[in-house]
Amino acid sequence: MQSTQTQLKLSAAQRSEAGRKPCNEDSIAIQVPSGNALTGKGIVVAIADGVSAAEAGREASEVAVTGFISDYYSTPDCWSVRQSAHKVLISLNRWLYGQGQKFRDAQRGFVTTFSAVVFKSRSAYLFHVGDTRIYRLRDGELEQLTRDHVARISADQQYLARALGIDVNLEVDFRVLELRVRDVFLLTTDGVHEHIPQGQLQRLVQNGIGDLDALAERLIQTAMENGSTDNVSCQLVKLESLGQETSEDILQALNRLPFPPLLSAGQKLDGWRVLELMHASPRSQLYRVVSEDNEKIAVMKTPSPNYHDDAAYIERFILEEWVARRIDSAYVVKPIEPTRQRRFLYYLLEPVEGATLASLISAASRPEIQRVVAITEKLAQGLRAFHRRETLHQDLKPDNVILRGDDPVIIDFGSVYVAGVDEIATTFPREHALGTLEYSAPEYRLQRPRCTASDQFSLALLTYSMLTGHHPYGEAYSQAQSHKDFLKLTYTPAWQYNPLVPVWMDGALRKALHINAESRYPALSEFIHDLKRPNPAFLRADSRPLMEKSPLRFWKGVSLVLLVVNIILAALLAGN
Repeated sequence: MQSTQTQLKLSAAQRSEAGRKPCNEDSIAIQVPSGNALTGKGIVVAIADGVSAAEAGREASEVAVTGFISDYYSTPDCWSVRQSAHKVLISLNRWLYGQGQKFRDAQRGFVTTFSAVVFKSRSAYLFHVGDTRIYRLRDGELEQLTRDHVARISADQQYLARALGIDVNLEVDFRVLELRVRDVFLLTTDGVHEHIPQGQLQRLVQNGIGDLDALAERLIQTAMENGSTDNVSCQLVKLESLGQETSEDILQALNRLPFPPLLSAGQKLDGWRVLELMHASPRSQLYRVVSEDNEKIAVMKTPSPNYHDDAAYIERFILEEWVARRIDSAYVVKPIEPTRQRRFLYYLLEPVEGATLASLISAASRPEIQRVVAITEKLAQGLRAFHRRETLHQDLKPDNVILRGDDPVIIDFGSVYVAGVDEIATTFPREHALGTLEYSAPEYRLQRPRCTASDQFSLALLTYSMLTGHHPYGEAYSQAQSHKDFLKLTYTPAWQYNPLVPVWMDGALRKALHINAESRYPALSEFIHDLKRPNPAFLRADSRPLMEKSPLRFWKGVSLVLLVVNIILAALLAGN
């Protein structure tokens, strides 16, 4: 079997037989999808060996292989391979374990070993539990990439320490390997690898890679000749070419479209008439447009002509619409389908009427605290819609939020990070640090891993700004570049700028705005909870000495006391 796609090409073969057993409890499958699924999800090779001591071992192995493949390709295409596979395996394990618990006799459980390789772009993602094995032949050396999860009682006895369905909790071994052309991967059940010594196995694979079907048959026969009494199954995959062009393939579909020219009111593009230029920057233009087909109003975003030959920029521009179509939240702007076939590169968004959050922050009077908390809670819901798709917004700032009444709407996707897309290799360097310095978390400038806590920092910063009109770390924050610079920054409590802010609410803000991402909240929901309800830990913080809580108020008090003392002393001296 051979994939016919241009992105990632491989040759593959597989064979499974009952051997000397009356029933074959092994299951194997290779799935080579087409189109976007090949680029976004990759090729899956999976093997499972139902535990013969469990009467439902055959059913367990079939469920593991077929369920993994079908459910993996059903996960959101912006999820990473690791998240997709992990969630599927956790679900399968719980189902198998639950089925097994229906039998009083544990020996009749649904238990199986499982190994899988996902080939995506230029990487191999390995998932393994049990004693099936994954090997790789590279440069003439056959390497075992997995370790057997068995506990040996004696020289002749051993038992499985890990398998699907054996326990409600599941620990899966995971590895990511860079692929090379001519790499050969071999997956086997123990009926094969326990009866072919490593040296003989390496010679067989090395000498037989010219004909994978014949090699698979030879491996089965050799295991049987060497005395195997178990089911015998193997899978072989040879990399013919890598997915170097996968991101470019995404680009090519839209790269065939030319950049539109700069537009002015009255001009038309694909049935959309420009009403006005709303905003222009060095990177893009926003136009208010109306459809000549149905009079629908939309916002058209077009790429800047300055980047017509910049592959990284084009990928990111295309990614914006791709993400918009996968985010579902009342607090995130929604895309609009074109009414006609596009002849130029652009995308359309629903118009959102209202002022930006920047106008609320710059207002002379501060908004009510309850209103600020309500806005923050809705923004958190919008961000969670991104995070559920394993996507970070990365540029939450006042100008990227429009208030539709009291409902905030996140309107920009220009800096998003999508884990599943980032796994796809490219021949050009990607753009990463694209957020606004003043509102981005320290880890972006420190080149440290970004995570959902990075968006949490930006959200808390917006909340602080709405409450106070200031930045918690002052103007020095935008100048900080090193970890030492950030450690020198001083957090100013929100209640110093706005006395109506409760101390416990400031405690929640301080935690979410911590310089170190690890010290922030584990989840946005916890941050929102502490914004709405007093956390006793932050109430206790109010018992700190006044000099620590408010140095300014402390020294003002000291100065006042000294002034009174001086007045009394002066009066006494004058009396003498």
